[in-house]
Amino acid sequence: MAHMKPLPRDHSPELAEDFAVFEQILGFVPNSLLTMQRRPKIVQGFGALTQAVMDPEGSVDAGFKRLLAHMASHAAGCQYCEAHSLIAAEIKGIDHEKVAAIWEYRDSPLYTEAEKVALDFALAAASVPNDVDAALFERMREHWSEEEIVEILAAICLYGFLNRWNDSMATDLEESPRQLGENVLGTRGWTGGKHVK
Repeated sequence: MAHMKPLPRDHSPELAEDFAVFEQILGFVPNSLLTMQRRPKIVQGFGALTQAVMDPEGSVDAGFKRLLAHMASHAAGCQYCEAHSLIAAEIKGIDHEKVAAIWEYRDSPLYTEAEKVALDFALAAASVPNDVDAALFERMREHWSEEEIVEILAAICLYGFLNRWNDSMATDLEESPRQLGENVLGTRGWTGGKHVK
């Protein structure tokens, strides 16, 4: 059960446009933002950062950035964000079969070599302590430009904020990400943890 109750969506009318951005990303306004709206400027700042990081005109596929976010969330242990990132990946065009194979990515023909190293990078970058070393960075350079690496790391770091927010708040997981989490991640021990009532 969440430590703070989400406020109604219309509690802060000035956030209507910000909430619309996240509704496009996820298909709903997440409980994390409904809780965060107690400080509207934080929602606005986070929304601006999200739009910059997840820019559909970026060099890295928008759906793939959500898979990177999933790996980062897994490394951080945030089951709320693990499920959310997979919902967003499918909304952004990643096939369900590829989403379902996320934890077999190293051996899956659905993932390119470039994607495999980036997913390894996400796990390492989100680990505590940080596990990115020179060898891994060199592997990244073999497949990704410096601009793409910046974009990839930004997606990982964006979810670092969300991971800490949602795990500290024990944010209640919404129905659609809960179902996807159970279907895709349940066989790997995902339960939703403190995010499921």
